[in-house]
Amino acid sequence: MEIKTVKTPPSDRLSPFYTGNKPPLRPNALVKLPPGQIEPRGWLLSQLKLMAEGLTGRLEEISPFLREDSGWLTLKGKGWEEMPYWLKGYLDLSYLLKDPEMIATARKWVEAILKSQQPDGYFGPVENKVNNDLWPNMVALACLQSYYEFTSDRRVLDFMTGYFRYQLQMPEEKLFPGSWQKLRAGENLESVYWLYNRTGEKWLLELGHKIYRRTADWASPILTPERDRNWEESSFYHGVNIAMGFRYPAVYFQQSGDARLLEAVENNYRQVMDSYGQQPGGMFGADENIRPGYNDPRQGAETCTMVEFMNSFESLLKITGEVVQADRAEEIALNSLPAALTPDLKGLHYLTAANLISCDISGEHDFQNSGALVSYDPWKYRCCQHNVAFGWPYYVEHLWLATPDGGIAAIFYGPSSVSFKAGEKGIPARIVQDTDYPFETRIDLTIFLEEPVEFPVYLRLPGWAEKAWLSINGSREVELKNPGEYAAVRRFWKNGDRITLLLNQPVKVHFWPGIGQAASVRRGPLWYSLEIKEEWKRAGGTDDWPAWEVLPASPWNYALVLDPQNPEKGIELIEKRSVSYQPFSHERAPLVLKVRAKRLPQWKEEGRMVGRVPPSPVLTEAAEEDIRLIPMGCARLRITCFPWVKWKQGR
Repeated sequence: MEIKTVKTPPSDRLSPFYTGNKPPLRPNALVKLPPGQIEPRGWLLSQLKLMAEGLTGRLEEISPFLREDSGWLTLKGKGWEEMPYWLKGYLDLSYLLKDPEMIATARKWVEAILKSQQPDGYFGPVENKVNNDLWPNMVALACLQSYYEFTSDRRVLDFMTGYFRYQLQMPEEKLFPGSWQKLRAGENLESVYWLYNRTGEKWLLELGHKIYRRTADWASPILTPERDRNWEESSFYHGVNIAMGFRYPAVYFQQSGDARLLEAVENNYRQVMDSYGQQPGGMFGADENIRPGYNDPRQGAETCTMVEFMNSFESLLKITGEVVQADRAEEIALNSLPAALTPDLKGLHYLTAANLISCDISGEHDFQNSGALVSYDPWKYRCCQHNVAFGWPYYVEHLWLATPDGGIAAIFYGPSSVSFKAGEKGIPARIVQDTDYPFETRIDLTIFLEEPVEFPVYLRLPGWAEKAWLSINGSREVELKNPGEYAAVRRFWKNGDRITLLLNQPVKVHFWPGIGQAASVRRGPLWYSLEIKEEWKRAGGTDDWPAWEVLPASPWNYALVLDPQNPEKGIELIEKRSVSYQPFSHERAPLVLKVRAKRLPQWKEEGRMVGRVPPSPVLTEAAEEDIRLIPMGCARLRITCFPWVKWKQGR
């Protein structure tokens, strides 16, 4: 047996059993498994079931864009991004749950797309062709790719071949002339590579070069002084565009091999996050654009931005194999995304912020757009209402990824099982993961095999996990001290073998220099927010589809009492509950921390919005008291970036 840590699985070979990049594209470090090989369990499965019972599964009941007069069905009416946005997640959800009725509904829309193709290869509503707008088709292609992966329906390959020939013959200046399609054309490029990897048609690589030439320049710095001056006119400053576009140079890297493109991706990520991401939860403030001077944790992130950012990290993960990409996707999924929706997943809001003290309908928030943007309403928020659908399904499909050396990689920990082909001969194997992660530190893996076989198992060691311990079949634990890498375990495995991984989750306090050294509390993958009592107040809608305001019913303006030399001192885990069907709720928060704090009267509301975090350390004469912190994803109202006062020595 060999146990070692590695930065990435080997990326110098092709996966022997699964569809990855064909030469001359660079081999994938990690390869997505065929649909159906991963089965969510426990709280992960319940998220999918809640989706099916909630907004995503029943969106046809209320969305005006999913009616029978949709241009995607009639070809004559209007049909833009909304339907394929929804179908992109709904289709994967229906197959993950193996729900016959949902699968039939998804197929209705897929068949409409397939039947819409014209003799020249174009498809979709005629109005989009008249406007030369290929953006909505990029989303529809993602739907078709998932459908093919679930069904192996050959029509999809022929359909996409015809459409890409249409794009290849287009005059270059007419391909993606502007707007969203130019900024988001990397989505189109990914689909071209997907088809090439299944057909091997060399002309698709010629189209790949053409598409990248016509895509907006995401390899240059995103933030520039000129764009700062004219941010309202810069589509590069739109939050969703950033979340999608920053990865595109890495997508093209697969064809060009130019390592500078990977450097550009990381440089732009850091540029945006250092300026606008000084907050917990993995997001950056863009309400709907990033705005110079509006970089504090009350600005919020669009729900669309969350799921698209996660998708970008999942894409980068397969290209580079780097653990940090999984860390970034997981941070959003476990902290920011859950509170963007009601616990029953029947309503959502447009913007979610790390510091948010009122989800009301007043519109008295200093956001770029006007109107109610933070109340929970299933009827509003046109793009997010549909696009949120693929967040959890895509996450589940990346829980496990195949490695090119006949192994398997555990990427996002959570209760699940995976079936795959192991070793040089592709012996059928199955691994069951028993864990309540992220609410628990222990992960148990049990391997089931038809016959003994040698293969590697790669276990992600998150960047926050300074220590981890690994044991095989109850043997003496091996300590691992390489966070941000993989623990690679290679041996001849036999049926019933067990791997136990323990991830150390100490409480950590993080200081944000960009917002006056504000403090945030983290334990393992979860950030923690002040437990503000929530008053849920009906704000319209129907009995089946209610809209809600969530208003504060307890104080929120606290400063933590911290020792700058030992900031974690005095922060304790005081409650640990069993993980419920919906753990991301205020009432059923699985973990509660206690910390000392003082009220800060000078920290006040601005309209219905929380005031800016005062620079720390602050002064207050208020008495010390204990406050409770719950996981950020459980808190619809939250303070997650705190000012702080100095701990008095010797008390």
